Amino acid sequence: MAGTMTRRTLDLAGLEVPAAEVTGALDGPSLTVIAGVHGCEYAPMAAVRRWITELDPDHLRGRVLAVPVLNLPAFWARSPFVVPEDGKNLNRSFPGNPAGTFTERLAHAAFTQLIDGADAVVDLHAGDLVEALEPFVLYHAGLAQARARELATAYGLRYVVREQRKPGRPLTGMTSSAAAAIGVPAIIAEAGGCGLVDGAAVRLHLRGLYRVLDMLGMTRGGAHWEDDRPPMYLRNFEWVYCRKAGWWEPLAQVGEHVGEGQLVGTVTSIDGATVQEEVHAPADGTVLFLTTSPAVTDGGLLLGLGAP
Repeated sequence: MAGTMTRRTLDLAGLEVPAAEVTGALDGPSLTVIAGVHGCEYAPMAAVRRWITELDPDHLRGRVLAVPVLNLPAFWARSPFVVPEDGKNLNRSFPGNPAGTFTERLAHAAFTQLIDGADAVVDLHAGDLVEALEPFVLYHAGLAQARARELATAYGLRYVVREQRKPGRPLTGMTSSAAAAIGVPAIIAEAGGCGLVDGAAVRLHLRGLYRVLDMLGMTRGGAHWEDDRPPMYLRNFEWVYCRKAGWWEPLAQVGEHVGEGQLVGTVTSIDGATVQEEVHAPADGTVLFLTTSPAVTDGGLLLGLGAP
């Protein structure tokens, strides 16, 4: 039997979202691939758009359901982080609420139609419009964490972060955490940033997607495993926030290893006359993402460290 490629539109909370369904010639796993959960993370969207056109259904086992741009309202509005309809972060809203705000309804519909029932989920991200980023893969502790770790390793980026609930500011409401809660192995793969369609980041995502297909036994594409090296495994993120609004000037760079207590930046008054805050690393770690905009609000996110 020949494989098939079907372009269709998903109804997600009343939103018409383009998708591609690729059904292989032979039985196999069901893989969901999502990009555009955040509206200005363009390199992952570009990668999924290209990957869909390259997939050969006749040489595929199982089924791929791919969505190049999930958060269309934020995409059209060029809105980083949040959905313009209600100002909420879609990737803090899963598994959603069918009776909630627009973002919560969208999360519920996406969770129901894209994540629940899949054998594996890959959610592609990048640094948003004002974020630089060191490529990494995130997975959550949970019922499927062993398989999720295999997916994360297979994606082939330098760093793999295992996230688990912790006091303070836990990373909940994400595609990967919602999937983990129901036993679906899922990863969030990050490469690219600053609102750019960066060719190197697009290639990293393409390679990662093909490697995931290989790992799941859906294809056999050994060329994507050249120069394979094991990643560096990191534990929970340490996210660093400022206290007051001001002008953020980072002193560390993405990919840099910093020591606990090291000065990583300052927040000054708008006129530059006063240093409002010296920002120090709360722990040893690698800077995985960094806010590049000098404009930060009260309690604004500055950077994220992955602890070794």
